Amino acid sequence: MAQQQISLPAKLINGGVAGLVGVTCVFPIDLAKTRLQNQRGSQRVYKNMMDCLIKTVRSEGYFGMYRGAAVNLTLVTPEKAIKLAANDFLRQQLSTGKLKLSVFQEMLAGCGAGMCQVIVTTPMEMLKIQLQDAGRLVAQQRKLPVLHTVKLGTASPVLNCSYSVGPVSSTRKVSAIQITQELLRTKGIQGLYKGLGATLLRDIPFSVVYFPLFAHINKLGKTSEDDQVPFYWSFISGCVAGCTAAVAVSPCDVVKTRLQSLNKSANEDTYNGVADCIRKIMRKEGPSAFLKGAGCRALVIAPLFGIAQVVYFVGVGEFLLGQTPFNLYSV
Repeated sequence: MAQQQISLPAKLINGGVAGLVGVTCVFPIDLAKTRLQNQRGSQRVYKNMMDCLIKTVRSEGYFGMYRGAAVNLTLVTPEKAIKLAANDFLRQQLSTGKLKLSVFQEMLAGCGAGMCQVIVTTPMEMLKIQLQDAGRLVAQQRKLPVLHTVKLGTASPVLNCSYSVGPVSSTRKVSAIQITQELLRTKGIQGLYKGLGATLLRDIPFSVVYFPLFAHINKLGKTSEDDQVPFYWSFISGCVAGCTAAVAVSPCDVVKTRLQSLNKSANEDTYNGVADCIRKIMRKEGPSAFLKGAGCRALVIAPLFGIAQVVYFVGVGEFLLGQTPFNLYSV
């Protein structure tokens, strides 16, 4: 195979554009996923995804569905860029002198991409979850007025002010910047990386499943070896592979969400690591709790990665830089 060097700047642009477009489209569903995953059986506020979105609009307005979107839109560019560019880079390194990558090599490249992305993913998810879950806590306190306290992961007046039990009009919202400053002041840099182990536990298996599955489904769209895969087939391939990988790692996502939620109402458990979280969820909520929000996550990830692959294969970054798109998935 003739080696052609990938353009890292172009891949970074592709990943960034894909992340921005995708997140803008599916963020409300992601918010519903976070709130469904965090609610406990005895303190249910939302019945399902649609019920969550309807109640969110009624209590917080239309833009309540985009609470936490700013931090996600800011950090999703480097996150998706690192993930997709790392996978491309590793596929190229592993394909040296070979006409085709083995499934194991494809999984290895995906594993490396998953490990690289957590540098950005962990703090992004940490901040996003605090902002997304705020409305659930307020709604839960309205539903259960006997609860007068909110347990916090840190004794922080900045975090506490967003979850007062009083009327919404007297509740001052906090921003991602305020939460970041407070975490850095009280916990240091490790405060932003709480749940790193759970994030690795989710993102590495996701990438190991997603990238090889996408590559093989995408090849089915070729009518001959020399043909370029149509953009719609890349979209379908990204959706199918993303949905499959998302559901497969959904239990890990539930654990990660619970660990990264700093603010809890009085009757909600706190967790001391991944093993403790799994044990308490299994004992108190049963195995089905590990699939909370799985449908929402599939609806988020499927179009997100479908859009990402279309942007990648169209070659937006290469177009902006005046280069020719290079498809590594033919390897």
